[in-house]
Amino acid sequence: MPRRTASLLTSGLLLIGLLFAAVLVRVPYAEMSPGPTVNTLGEHNGSPVLNISGEETYETSGNLNMTTVRVTGVNFRMSLFEAVRGWLAGGSAVVPYETLYPERRTADEVEQINAEEFSRSQETAKVSALRELGYEVGTRTIVSSVVKDGPAEGVLRAGDVIVAVDGEKIGEPSDVAERVTAREPGDPVVFTVDRVPGTRDADDGGDGDPGETDGGAEPPAGGSGDTAEAERLDLTVNSTAAEDDGRPIVGISAGVGYDLPFDIDIELADVGGPSAGLMFALGLVDKLTEEDLTGGEFVAGTGTITAEGRVGPIGGVAMKTIAAREQGASWFLTPAANCAAAAADPPPGLALVEVENLEGALAALEEIRSGADPESLPLCSRAD
Repeated sequence: MPRRTASLLTSGLLLIGLLFAAVLVRVPYAEMSPGPTVNTLGEHNGSPVLNISGEETYETSGNLNMTTVRVTGVNFRMSLFEAVRGWLAGGSAVVPYETLYPERRTADEVEQINAEEFSRSQETAKVSALRELGYEVGTRTIVSSVVKDGPAEGVLRAGDVIVAVDGEKIGEPSDVAERVTAREPGDPVVFTVDRVPGTRDADDGGDGDPGETDGGAEPPAGGSGDTAEAERLDLTVNSTAAEDDGRPIVGISAGVGYDLPFDIDIELADVGGPSAGLMFALGLVDKLTEEDLTGGEFVAGTGTITAEGRVGPIGGVAMKTIAAREQGASWFLTPAANCAAAAADPPPGLALVEVENLEGALAALEEIRSGADPESLPLCSRAD
């Protein structure tokens, strides 16, 4: 065989081998890309995103869009070819797998965590909006989560209102731990709870790879706005010893629930995580006040929110700004802690407005609807 022919054949075989390796070799990376955006003032899949009953609401205009990031699933293993393609392509980001999934969790666990975070973000959005408008919001101690395979699984449910433990009244979440740890491991602990019909145990889910996801699933029905009459139950949980220090535990997390003055339901399927809190709160304020917050402008944004109205950072802000601009947004409300990352390479035509709390976001919207010069707003700037 001529030397040139042999060299070409060898090179061709090596190229084929490299291509196969690129397709078959898995690398520890994941991909983020712009996800769907939804106007909190409008409808999603034919139903209003924000449903308010028992209080007067007002017409709105414009957009207050929440934004999402689409990520590869926890079970997805990226090939070298897919990683290189993602690095070279615009409009997406390839990041270390541990950035998205810092702890080794199953797909079911990730979905449950995202759903719980989304549910909590709805509650804090409702509370912060109502408090901003001067409504009185009561508090109560609830079961915020139940540990899988723990003693309380199948007995207590997330959302149960904890009235008493072993007959002693509960005033705040820390009281629950005090009552439980006063017992010995293995002792039965009696929880007196109020349970609203419609709450359910966490779904075990399936074993399939979710592939690409917007970050979670629709949270369970129910919540602080439900009007169904709660049922008073005495439920016994046999405690067990904690692995780290042997203290008695029952496998729940106690948290704060809220008593709203009227019913508010947030309907948004196939979305998870806490990052829509700010936009939900703004949408509620807009619907509950006579003044139009946007003045017809297309505003998008992101950010967690506390019951006190503080706005917190989120992940994937660059992808969210791209998604917002592609849908037509001219303004993007950005958590202060995300400003530097968002301003590193912003989409042309999108003004990034820095916000630290709900009050600041409302002040920014007042400037926007009045037609103020963007430079008069607190705009995000690149890090030095």
